[in-house]
Amino acid sequence: MIQKSMDLSKGKVKINIGQKVLGEDLLIFSGPCSVENLDTMRDIATKLKALGVDVLRGGAFKPRTSPYDFQGLKDEGLEILKTIKKEFGFVISTEILDVRDLDKVDDFVDLIQIGSRNMYNYVLLEEAGKLGRPVVLKRGFSATVAEWVSAAEYILNTGNEKVILCERGIRTFETTTRNTLDLNSVAYLKESCRLPVLVDPSHGTGVRSLVKPMALAGIMAGADGLMIESHSAPDESISDAQQTISMEVLEEIMKTSKELWRYR
Repeated sequence: MIQKSMDLSKGKVKINIGQKVLGEDLLIFSGPCSVENLDTMRDIATKLKALGVDVLRGGAFKPRTSPYDFQGLKDEGLEILKTIKKEFGFVISTEILDVRDLDKVDDFVDLIQIGSRNMYNYVLLEEAGKLGRPVVLKRGFSATVAEWVSAAEYILNTGNEKVILCERGIRTFETTTRNTLDLNSVAYLKESCRLPVLVDPSHGTGVRSLVKPMALAGIMAGADGLMIESHSAPDESISDAQQTISMEVLEEIMKTSKELWRYR
């Protein structure tokens, strides 16, 4: 017998992350696109900690369109993240590309991120869900909202309700920006779905100067938090430098977001 789709409109899922509750409190996820080296990550972590960032996000594995682009430090990157967690006490979020890598992060990664390219990787969704920790599910770059929510149900069906949807922009005919950040989806999900929603204005625009206004627009659309790529030296970022913001801009975003949060 085929199970019908879940009714995700009833109640609200609230997830304890660090000292806050996603679904009640504004949460900021930030850090570099890619884990680069230990010294750089220590510098970034020091600044993020001072700003009060809730979750450090950093990629050890990087899915790239071209096989010749930087693919991340992989296992070495995971060891760096493990060191950063131990030294700074950060809640850590990182993207996993393959079920074979889930065991490697089980003892220190707090949130598993499933990227846009893997939204349709149902085996990975199920195995990530079985770990029992929060899973950040990014929207596929050509996925409808219905397909995105259905992908979330693969995780929910494992008994893990700690699913966080992340709007990161979709591919449209528009070429002015890297993607089209669909804030309609955020407003729609907040009134029709019980899962918390993040907005990623970094991938959603691909343009550094647009990250701040779209982050703030995301908050007003109803987002429960933001996922933003930041670096202590943005122009020197190994990957996605064009959309990575400085710590100074991140501070401005956080300050204004908290002010807007009170008036929603």
